Amino acid sequence: MDYVSALVPPVVMAAFFIGLVVTIVKSQGGPNKAKEDAAVDAAISRAEWVQQTPRTEGA
Repeated sequence: MDYVSALVPPVVMAAFFIGLVVTIVKSQGGPNKAKEDAAVDAAISRAEWVQQTPRTEGA
């Protein structure tokens, strides 16, 4: 009976890991891809704008 209690945690963790990988793979592309790409593009352009804007505080 000890072998059952020793095998249950790894089997449960493996099942959750497989489910996580399947969820990640399924969420790539499709209708969500354009929304995710737009969010990343907006964040990058915002970071570039902040980096290029001259600071005038304390002048």
